[in-house]
Formats: sequence, C-alpha cells, structure tokens
Amino acid sequence: MEQQQLKRCPIGIQTFEEIINKDYFYIDKTEYVYRMAYGASKYYFLSRPRRFGKSLLTSTLYSYFAGKKDLFKGLAIEKLEKEWTEYPVLYFDMSLAKHLDKEKLNEYLAWQLRDYNEKYGLTKNNGAGVNNQLADLIKCACEQTGRQVVVLIDEYDAPLLDVVHEEKNLPALRNVMRNFYSPLKACDPYLRFVFLTGITKFSQLSIFSELNNISNISMNESYAAICGITEGEMLAQMPDYIQRLADKLEISFEEAVGKLRENYDGYHFTWPSPDIYNPFSLLNAFEDCKLNSYWFGSGTPTYLIEMLRKFKVVPSGIGMKKALDTSFDAPTERMTNIMPLLYQSGYVTIKSYDKLTQLYTLDIPNREIRVGLMQSLLPNYLVNDSDMGLTTIGEMYGAIAGGDMDGALCLLQEFLSTVPYCDNTNYEGHYQQLFYIIFSLFGMYIDVEVRTPNGRVDVVMRTADTLYVIELKLDKSADAAMSQINLKQYPERFTLSGLPVVKVGINFDSERHTLGDWIIEG
Repeated sequence: MEQQQLKRCPIGIQTFEEIINKDYFYIDKTEYVYRMAYGASKYYFLSRPRRFGKSLLTSTLYSYFAGKKDLFKGLAIEKLEKEWTEYPVLYFDMSLAKHLDKEKLNEYLAWQLRDYNEKYGLTKNNGAGVNNQLADLIKCACEQTGRQVVVLIDEYDAPLLDVVHEEKNLPALRNVMRNFYSPLKACDPYLRFVFLTGITKFSQLSIFSELNNISNISMNESYAAICGITEGEMLAQMPDYIQRLADKLEISFEEAVGKLRENYDGYHFTWPSPDIYNPFSLLNAFEDCKLNSYWFGSGTPTYLIEMLRKFKVVPSGIGMKKALDTSFDAPTERMTNIMPLLYQSGYVTIKSYDKLTQLYTLDIPNREIRVGLMQSLLPNYLVNDSDMGLTTIGEMYGAIAGGDMDGALCLLQEFLSTVPYCDNTNYEGHYQQLFYIIFSLFGMYIDVEVRTPNGRVDVVMRTADTLYVIELKLDKSADAAMSQINLKQYPERFTLSGLPVVKVGINFDSERHTLGDWIIEG
C-alpha cells in the first residue's frame, strides 16, 4: 500500500480536536472517557510516563465535556452517550511550568487563570492569590451556566519533577502547587468532574492528602489500556503501517511485528494487563519506517540520572526486582529507593505478579529503554569519551556476533588504555558494571552475579548461538579467573540452555586501567 493512502500518524499532536478535524490516525479510547464520566467517583488521577498519551486523553475529555458531539462520530462513545451535556470546562496545562522558581510559578498559574477570569467577568480577581482566583472561578462558572464545572489538570506534577532531588527548592514549589490545588475540595458542590494526570505522586500536595475520595486509576485493571497502544489494537487497526515498515526494512510482516515488540512493547501498568506499546515510539517508527530510539531520544530527564546517583544505583541493579505495589507506586518524597521513580517514569514496568506472595516482578520494558539507559549511564564509566566508546562498542558487537570474543576484548583493551580513568575504579565491581553496560548495548541477554550451586558467576552473556561465562579478576591473572570457573564448575549450571558454553577469564590491570590478559576456552 502506498504511503499517501495511509492516514498520517499524529506525532507530537496532543489535541483531540485537531487529530479528528485533520484526519490523523486515532486509536479510539473514548469508551474509557465514558466509563470515567459515569463512574462511582468524580475525582480521578492517572499516572503514566511522559509521551504516553495523557495529554491527548485530557484533551479528549475536554472535547467530550464541552459537548462537541460532532468530533466523536464513528467512535465508541457515540453509541454510549445519549445526552451530550455541555459543561463549563477549566483546562490547566502544567507542562510548561518547568524550571521555574517560586515567583515565576505563581505568575504562570495566574496566567493560566487570566483568560477564564475574563470569560466569566472576574477580571478584578487577576490580582488575588491563585487559590482564591480558582475558587471564585469555579463558583462563578457554575452559577453563570447553571451547570457544575469540569476541571482538567494535565501534568500536575511537572513544576516539581526537576527539583525532586533538591531538598531546598522542592518544599517551596510544592507549597505553591498545594495552595493552587486546595480549592478543589472546598468547591466540591460546584464540581461535576475532576481529572489530573502526572508521572509521580507527591503525597504532601492537597489533592492526595485532602481529596481522600480521589480515584487513582493508575493500577486499575479496567483502565490498563487507557493510554498507549495495545498489541491487539496495533494488529487490528494498523496492519498496513506494519506492512509498509516491513517492506521498507525488507523483512516479513511477522518479522516486523517481532522487531516492534522487541523495541517498543513490554509495558504493563497493572496485572493482568494486555501488552502495551509506547505510543510515541510506535507512531514515529511507522511514520519514519525506521526502528530508532524515539522515546528515549526525546529527552532523558535530568532528575532521573540525579536520583540514580543519589541512591547509588549500579546499572545491573535497575531491572528484575520483586516488590509490593506499595513499594513502587509510592509517593515520590517518601522514596527509600529508586524503584518508584523508575516505575512511574516508565524505565521499569510490571512483568509478572505472584498472587501467593503479592509480589510484582519489575524489569526494563524493552530494548529501546535498556539501550537508552545504558547509553545515559556510560559516561559514569568512560568519563568524557562516551561517543568514542559507543563506536568501540559497535565494533565489539560486530566481533562477538561473528564469534570473535578475542577480537572484541582486544578492541576494549585498546580503547580503555586511551581514555581518562574514572575515580574509584580499583575494585572488580566497577569493571563488572562496565561489562554489563557494554553487553546491554549489544541488545544481548546479560546478567551479573549469577548464582550457581558452587558460587556466583561474575557475568553471563547469551548471544543467538553462544553462552559466555565470564569471570573477572583485578590485579591477579587470567589464569586465576579461569581456574575459578573450572574449580567451581560454573558451566554445568548452564547446560540446559542448549547453547555451547564458552569460558572467559579476564584480568584487569588497575595501574594501566585496562584489560591485562584474558583466556578464552570453548
């Protein structure tokens, strides 16, 4: 099918009305809109990672409550809704309120209120505090229209995310936002529906401490697919886009689905849940006919890297963790580890759930996130030469894919001997994490400290046709590393994999800050 015959993918377009009027491709989520509108609660909160469709959902709610019936022709809600009542809607977008100090944040909130004050004849309020302005606005809109008010707040936590690691600035900005949101409870009689989106939960904001009846649907099974694109939706509604991608990559339809799944699938925000694809990456891949790193490439939040440092998280410690939901869906300020932020930001996701123990297994969702994370963490291990390091890693990947582990280690030895060394590198764990990052960037299976009946293997890596058992030593010898592999019979633990096992003993030279010698035995 020719490209011009397919609807354009709405890349970066978050306004429902524009998508419908300009005939962009749209995955119908309006059944969820109806479900919320007539649900048991009138206060809702939804947490999803950035660029996952929260703003489009909020915009869809705006069009629905504004009574714009014509926009919903042919969509699920057209058959469900009978009344199409027009309500006064107050829509606040907090996504532009990033990197602001206390005064600028108050100015931004006042600016958000100004047009609504003019609409309802409250211009005299423009000089009042933003909380009083919002309270008067809700009451006045209800009295003037004779209908309760709908309040939609998109990215409610955006002003706070970049200072979440700053003990000085966070309380001041949090107080500004708490003050702004405080009327939502007092104005309850005037409100028809309140919806907030965000990435994290800030427990000390009034919406969570005072609105105790707010319905947090973030892990609600019936709303599991409210944002994102499920595999079922992709296969049913986008087969022509998949075929176009397959043709461009010169692979089969099934192979294209496999590559899309490997790169962009893997999200679950509750359990059970359908497989959910990152919508931003998927739509970009369909539009460009390429499998690039779109979501991660659109910006790694600085707060994430800062928090990884704060909690001293090593690269191999990011995925494959078991936790109770209260441990990873926890309020941001009360975090005792990095897991809540990693989960809520979309860098790890739910992979399984054990009913007996009530423990969830969390892991990195897909290849795009794993490779992106490791590229972001690489500078911590290679100082200022991470670009050159990525080139070397690409060459290493080619060598290992061709079965030449010796050639790959030669490349690494040469590279490490030319770069400035990091502080605190004189311990085996540093080099173990460097190997973990490098092999993760290959997109291969990699694990560290793997248990066997006789001890722990430093590094295990699986390629398409080989399993590598790697032991690392510091200032000893490759012979010592290989002797440990043989003495403790590590390879026996992996015979069931069905792959030939290659043993690799490596010694690092701390004085030269690179590989000293190594032994490879097939």
